[in-house]
Amino acid sequence: MLFIDQVDISGKKLLFRVDFNVPLENGVITDDNRIQAAVPTLKYALEKGASIILCAHLGKPKGKVVPGLSLAPVAKRTGELLGLDVVLVEGVLGDAAVQAADALLPGQVIMLDNLRFNPEETGKTVEERGDFGKKLASLAEIYVNDAFGVAHRENASVVDVPKYVQTSCGGFLLKKEQEFLGDALNDPRRPYVCVSGGAKVSTKLGILNNLLGKVDDIIIGGAMANTFMLAKGYEVGKSLVEVDLVDDAKSIIKKAESMGSTLHLPVDYLYAAAPDAQAAEGVCAADAIPSDSMVLDIGPETIENFTAVLERSKTIVWNGPMGMFETEAFAKGSLAVCEAIAGLDDALSIVGGGDTDAVVHLMHLADKFSFISTGGGSFLQFLEGKELPAFKALKEYSNK
Repeated sequence: MLFIDQVDISGKKLLFRVDFNVPLENGVITDDNRIQAAVPTLKYALEKGASIILCAHLGKPKGKVVPGLSLAPVAKRTGELLGLDVVLVEGVLGDAAVQAADALLPGQVIMLDNLRFNPEETGKTVEERGDFGKKLASLAEIYVNDAFGVAHRENASVVDVPKYVQTSCGGFLLKKEQEFLGDALNDPRRPYVCVSGGAKVSTKLGILNNLLGKVDDIIIGGAMANTFMLAKGYEVGKSLVEVDLVDDAKSIIKKAESMGSTLHLPVDYLYAAAPDAQAAEGVCAADAIPSDSMVLDIGPETIENFTAVLERSKTIVWNGPMGMFETEAFAKGSLAVCEAIAGLDDALSIVGGGDTDAVVHLMHLADKFSFISTGGGSFLQFLEGKELPAFKALKEYSNK
């Protein structure tokens, strides 16, 4: 698999797949982190005398042109960050795109409009994707994927384009993801700890099973811990729980014991009558959750226990909050975990997932973490040990 600094891009036309799926409110970008993350690769390409054709998606237009999901504000903001004009080409593909690509000069940048305006982009099969990838590839000589956020998607712009260009490579953002999620975790410094939270066990089963025996400790919080409570024979009141996954939770508990990974579950909770409560009704032990209430955050003793595990860690991967952090009364567990990890001076700390990223930024501690992944689903699949479609395509078609 090649990366952009291993390819001669001078004077070449580059088709860049980027992840610019940014949040918008009334046409205004409210968070441009995803655009900023790709800027180093784009600036490198421009400095080398390349010309750039950007392609990305925004929202879920479901194969139809939705004016409110046009990439116009994204093109404008990208231009501001690069210090040049980024022209948005009307339509996804067509005469305007071909003409604009043909007229590109070194140092210039254009952006195709929302890829998902075309239904073929998200086709589930080769047949459904048709020749959309081939048409995209015809605009450029070299393909650069710097969109880890869609690396787990078998989209035309991700897996088909590499088949039809002279050379395919990854950008610096993709390279950084591979280095931290792949190389660093293949030979971690120990103790190696996985912190898993969030609402559902179902989204984390693959990760937990893959990491058993590889990590020294697994910390489980958030609503997903409730399923493990049920597996241990505890009642969980009205708490969110996945009853159909109790057997899976039992299996993980049993395998952790035999495979050398220590499982750390909550021993106490903050509880309230409903998820929209603005204050906790009290603290309860994990085996004494009130029948008419639900747990919404880990309790003080659990925070102390989890913090003790984290403080001796040398490698940490964190995905998922410890409670309903969006409400101040139930944010303490997530914030305490965030502070504990951020306070480690001699540890590799990796964060992934939108909610987890939100906790880190809420605390203004992003610069205290070794790496914050730009992918949600891609991050989870990587930790499950799966080969991502984007990486597979780049390896197969890097240099034909």
